[in-house]
Amino acid sequence: MLQKLSELHEMARGHSRRRLALAAAHDAHAMGAVINAHQNKLIEGILIGDEQKINEIAREKNFDLSPFTVINEPDNAAAAARAVKMVREKEADILMKGNIGTAVLLKAVLNKEYGLRTGEQISHLAVFELPAYHKLIGLTDAAMNIAPELCEKVSITRNAVEYFRKLGIEKPKVAMLSAVETVNPAIKSSMEASAIAKMGDRGQIKNCIIDGPLAFDNAISEKSAELKGIVSPVAGDADILVADDIDAANGLYKAFIYFASAKGAAVILGAAAPIVLTSRADTDETKLNSIAMAAAVKE
Repeated sequence: MLQKLSELHEMARGHSRRRLALAAAHDAHAMGAVINAHQNKLIEGILIGDEQKINEIAREKNFDLSPFTVINEPDNAAAAARAVKMVREKEADILMKGNIGTAVLLKAVLNKEYGLRTGEQISHLAVFELPAYHKLIGLTDAAMNIAPELCEKVSITRNAVEYFRKLGIEKPKVAMLSAVETVNPAIKSSMEASAIAKMGDRGQIKNCIIDGPLAFDNAISEKSAELKGIVSPVAGDADILVADDIDAANGLYKAFIYFASAKGAAVILGAAAPIVLTSRADTDETKLNSIAMAAAVKE
């Protein structure tokens, strides 16, 4: 059981350093995050972008680039393609977004010739350390899939389960969230949660315990589940929360951060390697935790 995000840092330091390719590296925020991660002995960095701008940023911010490989590629789309190819060819282990649009980066990731397709849905997984919860908890999908259909939710769930297993949670407990904890034909999310839970029972989604529909309080509070008469191996002890859509997941994500004093980390899954997409609004700690989350797994 993982209880602290600092454990991910320890895991990343416990094996040979993962190589991170920063696409369109001419971005002070992204460069700063990569340099911080290197100084914390989490990764080795490869900076792919406009070398002149990279050097200008380094001088302005007093960044030491001597430990890093710098590859000059001023064109953002070409930088993304180069970074993706390096990951595909095992010259890098982690892909990270720099000064480039997410759509441009994902276009390279999904390229049929040189991309990182696996057949699974591209999805976002956040992991939180919450003062009010007894272990780290995952939440998907707060950033990528707007209104996933049933088959897409299955893929999103598989992505999260497999990543938790790579983090050492052999059989994660998955709560399929809805507004209710009983199946209601009028509430689509409850119907789909029930179907996915049954797929878990039948072994169609492996290596996890899935239950649903579960309302949020049932998923994370054993007392709430008891009061409602819910008997479930997941209720009150969920490792992963699967929300119905991006509105529900994003609302939970931000409530955790702003109302519950959560510490967070996040990666993009569904590709052949983890992808780090940090925001300028993210704290330095969140950026570092996200890189640690990507670097913690050993393929």
